[in-house]
Amino acid sequence: MASESTTLTTRVESGSPYQLEKSQVLKASAALLRHIKSESKRKALESNTKSLLPASDESSDEIDAVESEPVWLVLTTKKHVVDQKRLKPGKIPLPHSLYKSTSSTICLITADPQRAFKDTIAQPSFPVTLASQITRVIGIEKVAKRYKSFESRRQLLSEHDLFLADDRIITRLPKLLGKIFYGGSKRPMPVNLQPYKRKGDAASTIPKDSGGKLVASPIQFAKEVGTAISCAQIHLSPSTTTSIRVGSSTFTAQQIAENVDAVVEGMVKKYVSKGWRNIRSIHIKGPNTMALPLWLASELWQQEEDVLEDEEAKAALELASQKGRKRKGGEEEIETPQRKAKQTKRVEDSDLSVEMAERRAKLRQQKIEAKAEVDGEVERKKKSKKLDPDAGKIRVKTKKVKAIPASE
Repeated sequence: MASESTTLTTRVESGSPYQLEKSQVLKASAALLRHIKSESKRKALESNTKSLLPASDESSDEIDAVESEPVWLVLTTKKHVVDQKRLKPGKIPLPHSLYKSTSSTICLITADPQRAFKDTIAQPSFPVTLASQITRVIGIEKVAKRYKSFESRRQLLSEHDLFLADDRIITRLPKLLGKIFYGGSKRPMPVNLQPYKRKGDAASTIPKDSGGKLVASPIQFAKEVGTAISCAQIHLSPSTTTSIRVGSSTFTAQQIAENVDAVVEGMVKKYVSKGWRNIRSIHIKGPNTMALPLWLASELWQQEEDVLEDEEAKAALELASQKGRKRKGGEEEIETPQRKAKQTKRVEDSDLSVEMAERRAKLRQQKIEAKAEVDGEVERKKKSKKLDPDAGKIRVKTKKVKAIPASE
């Protein structure tokens, strides 16, 4: 006998219904991970290509999250989160970092001059482990000069696992790096590299060749970079669906569930207006899997004012059906500047067509009259020839010459 299935509901055993049920999130995370791993094993068995790389002695927990399949949280809202696309992504701290391996390489894109930031990383107070992960520091001017071609950008993308950028120049990078960066999951993450404007903080470093620009102290610098590594990026656009990376296939189900809970809480508090009332559904999925539901709203509207009564709904539908069409039944049409201009143009076109028709008729009559006149002249000439048969003949006048008598 088949086991009885349970349906997903928005109700929880206690408290407000506007919250995630932890057991449901954990169950969905475990099912998704099992499916991803089983699919990867099936593809490996079906593949005829053998791996030429030696087996690694490291555990699966040390594999970089970038090299494994990502796990996405898909949050759907009832209304748009923002009105226009934001070039500067947001950040939400995660309890389990997406880049937990110390072998992950970081490329730091900074404001000019880049030498000031390199000197800060090279100072003894900067953590050695984090400094070893930052394998490249490049200024915004060098990015614009060196990486103009598609091949150079693709090579830069493949050389590093994570890209961080000074938040002062983060909005200039989409134009410089192009869709090869912003079409995938390696978009540069903003990081604050300016000193805190608070009392009691460590003294900021002001290099002589920095043009007066402030650079954060090594301790603050390392803190900001470490925080950025452990955050999830939030890319907001004028739509009702937002996808956020919350883990990878190397994570455990418990780690993914905790990251999902942190991301949902951060989105509700910081980015989604009206909070839970504006959320329609929450799912998790892999790159090639179906979306597993975590939470579904029982109401498809945000506020009670959004719901129309039967009569109001019928009136709204009737108004929408009449929009952009001419009214029938003798009702007066609403005069608008665009409609008035069209009508004026139509009248002008009709007047012009009438005038041209009149001109064509007049020219046609003139042609008929001219032809009749020419035909009449020809007939007169023919009649004159019949009355005078000698008409038209050439008359040669001869001069009489008097004869001279011959001499005797």
